[in-house]
Amino acid sequence: MQIRKKITITYIALSCFSTSLLCLVIFSLFKQNNEYYFIKRLQDRAKIASSAHSQQSPEKKNYYKQFKKDGLEELIEEKDYVLKVKGKNTFEYNTDLNLPPEFYNNIMKKGSSWFEEDYRYYYGQIFGTGDQKHIVIVTAKDRRGNTSAIYILQILLFGGVGFFILAYFFGHFFARRVINPIARITKEVQRISASNLHNRLADTNGKDEISDLTKTFNDMLDRLETSFEIQANFINNASHELKTPITTIIAETEIMLLKDRDKEEYINSLENINKQASKLGNLTESLLKLTQTGYDGTKQVLDIARMDEILLEAKASIDTLFPDNRVNIKLKSIPDDESLLTIPCNRPLLELALNNIISNAVKYSNNDEVFVILSVDKSKIKIAITDIGIGIPPEDIPYLYEPFFRGKIASKYNGYGLGLPLAMKIIRMHNGELQIQSETGKGTVVNITFDKKQH
Repeated sequence: MQIRKKITITYIALSCFSTSLLCLVIFSLFKQNNEYYFIKRLQDRAKIASSAHSQQSPEKKNYYKQFKKDGLEELIEEKDYVLKVKGKNTFEYNTDLNLPPEFYNNIMKKGSSWFEEDYRYYYGQIFGTGDQKHIVIVTAKDRRGNTSAIYILQILLFGGVGFFILAYFFGHFFARRVINPIARITKEVQRISASNLHNRLADTNGKDEISDLTKTFNDMLDRLETSFEIQANFINNASHELKTPITTIIAETEIMLLKDRDKEEYINSLENINKQASKLGNLTESLLKLTQTGYDGTKQVLDIARMDEILLEAKASIDTLFPDNRVNIKLKSIPDDESLLTIPCNRPLLELALNNIISNAVKYSNNDEVFVILSVDKSKIKIAITDIGIGIPPEDIPYLYEPFFRGKIASKYNGYGLGLPLAMKIIRMHNGELQIQSETGKGTVVNITFDKKQH
């Protein structure tokens, strides 16, 4: 069932339920009010009948009877009865009255009572003091109340049917008003594909949920467009970087096969081919490690390792690559509890990430001093890597994590632009945070933070 129909049916059902409940309350209050005032009229007649019965003088009795006739509105089939009370629970019985025993019991206990049967009301009350007590019972039909109740019931019934019809049209209008913006968004989204990700939904100036949904879709499209662009650039750059050494190797072999060469020419050619093959192998290995982290930088972790040991192993690898490096590792505020140094991780990948960052610091500082400071507390593990190298221009910082991106200054050094993106993905995979602060010509500070609460 369509949401539009669900909203319409729900609106009609709730409207009819609330209207029926309101009609029921109105009819009940009307009936109670009608009964209350009719009983009050019977009470007045009971008092007059009691007064007339208590008078010894015929003139006074006639006076009360005439007062009742002239001063009170006549009721339909009105009758009154006076029953003498003989004892605590005994009284004279009138055979013309066929009333339930509970009615008399209530009168004797409470002093008065009433009940209704087929719109005929009976009201009884004890009057008198001492041994001169008597029960006055007044009865009459409330045809006017019956007619009014039927009239009110008809009004409520026809009004309810009319409101039901109105609720259908209002519900249909309400459903269309609610669903149309969503239907419009759905229609616009269906027109957007990978070939036209630059399209956006029409912005709305409201502050309702539809506006929030539109903004959320546009934000998602921004991220998708950026991801597609990054993927396209990655594929283009990877193709270019892979094609260059392959083309060089093919050209070198073709030239050497054209004719016989001297031994030295073969050696030079093989050295060139080996250089290009090594470059191709390194690039392929970097791309493979980048894909190991997954597109979104998530991968299952397997090991429990100490961060200081990982740093020392990374330092040992750097000593092999850069024998003259001046990397200084400082362990700051190391706790006695060794468990605070441990972190669940993929140890080879995490070592690779730290190796890449420290290697960049060594390479871009021309083997100047590099400081690696490890600090630990109960909630975080922090690593600060500081160099005094060439620095990074401000305009290059937003693009540092894009594969194959190389800044103007960094392009003078050997590399593929894969080390930092790979390190960022690995650190994010371990629920870590990577921040870079740099100033051109003064150096760079890389801060890595692992939140132990998330592990």
